[in-house]
Amino acid sequence: MCGIVGYIGNNNCVPILIEGLKRLEYRGYDSAGIGIIDKNVSIIEKYKGKVSILEDNVYKKKLSATLGIGHTRWATHGEPNKINAHPHQNNDKDLFLIHNGIIENYQILKELLAKKGYKFYSQTDTEVLANLIDFHFKKTKDLFEGVRVALNEVEGAYGIAVISKKEPDKIVVAKKGSPLVIGVGRNENYIASDVNALIAHTSRVVYLEDDEVALITKDGFKARTIANHKLDKTIEEITVSADEITKGGYQHYMLKEIMEQPESVRNSLRGRLLEKEGISKLGGLQGFEDRIAQSDRIIISACGTSWHAALVGEYMIEEYAGIPVEVEYASEFRYRNPIINPNDTIFFISQSGETADTLAALKEAKKKGALVLGICNVVGSSIARASEAGVYIHAGPEIGVASTKAFTAQLSVLALITILLARKRRMSHMDGRKLVKEMDLIPDKIAKILTLNKKIEKLAEKFVNATNFLYLGRGYNFPVALEGALKLKEISYIHAEGYPAAEMKHGPIALIDENMPVVFIAPLDAVHEKVLSNIQEVKARKGKVIVIANELDKKVDKMADHVIKIPSTCPLLAPILNVIPLQLLAYHIAVKKGLNVDQPRNLAKSVTVE
Repeated sequence: MCGIVGYIGNNNCVPILIEGLKRLEYRGYDSAGIGIIDKNVSIIEKYKGKVSILEDNVYKKKLSATLGIGHTRWATHGEPNKINAHPHQNNDKDLFLIHNGIIENYQILKELLAKKGYKFYSQTDTEVLANLIDFHFKKTKDLFEGVRVALNEVEGAYGIAVISKKEPDKIVVAKKGSPLVIGVGRNENYIASDVNALIAHTSRVVYLEDDEVALITKDGFKARTIANHKLDKTIEEITVSADEITKGGYQHYMLKEIMEQPESVRNSLRGRLLEKEGISKLGGLQGFEDRIAQSDRIIISACGTSWHAALVGEYMIEEYAGIPVEVEYASEFRYRNPIINPNDTIFFISQSGETADTLAALKEAKKKGALVLGICNVVGSSIARASEAGVYIHAGPEIGVASTKAFTAQLSVLALITILLARKRRMSHMDGRKLVKEMDLIPDKIAKILTLNKKIEKLAEKFVNATNFLYLGRGYNFPVALEGALKLKEISYIHAEGYPAAEMKHGPIALIDENMPVVFIAPLDAVHEKVLSNIQEVKARKGKVIVIANELDKKVDKMADHVIKIPSTCPLLAPILNVIPLQLLAYHIAVKKGLNVDQPRNLAKSVTVE
């Protein structure tokens, strides 16, 4: 679920591990630890809380070793505390294990191992796995084989790294459903759950696939499947730089990423808009365009913020391309035996490309013969590799747990896909040119909205003590209302709900009083007058009304308590603009509440467990 790092070479691994864990803090965690082995040292240091606590303790002790693994844990089995923190060890305390994921049959394995004399001290599934590997290590007399054989008995998801005092010149790693990458250096090698932990040291990486296990020494690596088939892994070059994952002078990553949206959206569109032809060009879908356009149905599956983007995509594709679209929560999709036909196309959206629920849904859809396509941000991610084709959003690294620039980049890519399909089905050349021209203006319009940052910060002061919010929008902007509410919930811990504005009177209107802030997304579109009526309904009940409106809208000024005026655009693209003031409002409220904006409680950036 959270962070894995490891090092083997000739240098002291401790600062490398600590630095790597710091680079993975954005993923969310509740404890941190390292395990190191050298000729004269073999210890585990782990603590509840931040990496800084671990850092202070290990540096005070002046620890040094040339082999080590480190971990940040997001609790699944067992509460966050020192005992449940990683690394875990076997009963003999000579084998160290770190683990992301969930071992589903751990209770059965635990009972079997207990009968063989093993004892357990934590509440975790990981300690069970450490002792299972120990059992097979003792039988095979080989760490790599012990890990490989043990994993054949395991059900669930894992990304693991194992080291042992008995073989202090190797790390054994394995992956199933949880990301793991090998960093290739000179006379030294690295492992991590995320390339962000490696980029300060190497740009050469090897991605492990599911059911693969690798032996890593300082001089190289070898890989096999868990079924013991030899593999030839390809070394790839990563292009992300260390500078891209720093705050760049901003107080928080989240603010930096909000402010990067003119450029991130521009990157999503770059080279993909052909104004003269009035069409978009997506190299990742080349050869599949006609099949997608001729689909009986398109399904879009995702979780969280990506699911909100999918909802906007449904509006886009159905209106402009005329293809029926269904949006599915990935976490529910695979478990309800969905009806999937060979002539369906299914897009799976995930910023990280590692979301466990989305990846599992993708694999289920693939079995049923649908065309499976990915929309991801992270190059080389599991969903990107498992898809038959797809589109990268090119938003750049997103470190803040609450997604911002990835959302607007996802919307941009969905708009590109819509134009591509619409032009193949029923959109005229002239209409295509108008849309493409308007899309090209979006980055500059985002930049103009961002100049309102100080105004929105002042507005946020008025709502720091609010306990509830409603967000209301219609049509394309109903999903924007959902996303605005989610952002506020995620980082400020204020209860917030998003609704279609017309649904307010079917229940939520009962909540409205003089203490209830209500945010309306009210662009000048076909349902503008209807939304103005909804605003009046709230004002009649003394609700505090905040409106995201267009610059030319004069009517709304007399109705709202607070108005944020932004540039107008066509309905297809309006969500990209309308969400940005909501991101800033959530951000400033959370900051003024003194909260950890980049690492909100209980949340993880990449959700790699179901």
